[in-house]
Amino acid sequence: MPIKVDTDTCIGCGVCQSLCPDVFEVGADMKAHVKEGADESLGCVDDAINSCPTGSLSIE
Repeated sequence: MPIKVDTDTCIGCGVCQSLCPDVFEVGADMKAHVKEGADESLGCVDDAINSCPTGSLSIE
């Protein structure tokens, strides 16, 4: 289940990174990104998706 980050709406607040640092990072562009090789099935992914203030995270 690939995670999608809508970089058009992401504000780079870092909530996803705080809740699920093994999966998400805020890049130099100040947008959230899924780390390469991250285990996208971790339970914290749902918490990050549900906590994103702009709804920029989803599962495809």
